[in-house]
Amino acid sequence: MHFKISKKTFYQALDKVARAISASSPIPALSGIKIVIANNQIELTASDSDMSIFDIVKSDEDNQLVIYKEGSIVIEGKYILDIVRKIDSSTIEVEIADGYLTKISGGNTEFKINGVPTSDYPLIDFSKPQESFKISANDLQKMIVQTSFATTDRENRPILTGVNITVENKELTFAATDSNRLARKTQIIKCEDEINFIIPASSLLKIARIIDKNSEVEIAVSDKKVQFYFEDMIIQNRLIDGIFPDTNRFIPNAFQTIITLDSRDLLNAIDRASFIKSIDGVSIVNFQISENEFIVSSKSQEVGSSVEEIIKYEYEGEPIKISFSGKFLSEAIRAIEGSNIKISFEGEMKPFVVREVDDLNSTHLILPVRTNY
Repeated sequence: MHFKISKKTFYQALDKVARAISASSPIPALSGIKIVIANNQIELTASDSDMSIFDIVKSDEDNQLVIYKEGSIVIEGKYILDIVRKIDSSTIEVEIADGYLTKISGGNTEFKINGVPTSDYPLIDFSKPQESFKISANDLQKMIVQTSFATTDRENRPILTGVNITVENKELTFAATDSNRLARKTQIIKCEDEINFIIPASSLLKIARIIDKNSEVEIAVSDKKVQFYFEDMIIQNRLIDGIFPDTNRFIPNAFQTIITLDSRDLLNAIDRASFIKSIDGVSIVNFQISENEFIVSSKSQEVGSSVEEIIKYEYEGEPIKISFSGKFLSEAIRAIEGSNIKISFEGEMKPFVVREVDDLNSTHLILPVRTNY
């Protein structure tokens, strides 16, 4: 194996696939990146057995790829990334010098690093499932960011560590919950299939950071895996087995109190109130809302109290007092893009709904907590 390529192109491709590598992989070969030179292109593969990324770098004028000899090797991911990054040259040359000893050079710098044969690397099936749909990368990123934060990190409930993605009647829905809150985003797409799967939120966040906002993403899914296709890259991930809660039944349709206000005003007030935390580090924020006043407060026997009045808001319905996690509402507000939000309350001990005024496709639901004040 022997090739030369633009340092920038090679490093960017390595950096993208390396996001699938886990530092604690039980299979030694999976700490490396598989490099295959064939058909006038570079094929890169990395995996932690749950997420696998396959990328192709084709020869063109920009990447200056020149292939002298085809071949393959697996090189430790952290080493090859550091080596390519540190070499002070616009082009990188990679050559298997002796056995599996690989020479990586550029300018006046040369590194030699031991690789392993690709026969030691697990065989990964990248065959494409039949059911699929397409979405712009920009919309996909928004749906991920606006929902994935609401999952739980408790492994005793694996279903709730993932985001439920469904397509029904041409409506794409992302939904996430940790049983105390819910985040849901919907969008109309061109897809006739009925699709339902759960993917780990941690994987979705990695995908959101990898994909180019200006590209289109095709998502293909089977009962065991999901694949994200964009440009010359495939990101494949395992699915979480199980039945996700029916989020439709959680969202109320009738409300006794509705307020509308600037999201920044409320977020700043909640951030200030959240400074007051209980002994276990939890911040409970209280709303007292009527036609004449909107009070945001917090209280802790160990720390003290905070009281603030919000002046500008629109109100309809009945007065209400309600307590909830300040963290949950702050994260919901930050996930909303618009500057004006509407909060709809069903009752003092019932879930309330947070939406952007002009976007009914995004819904955040938060359960209240019981307090003694």
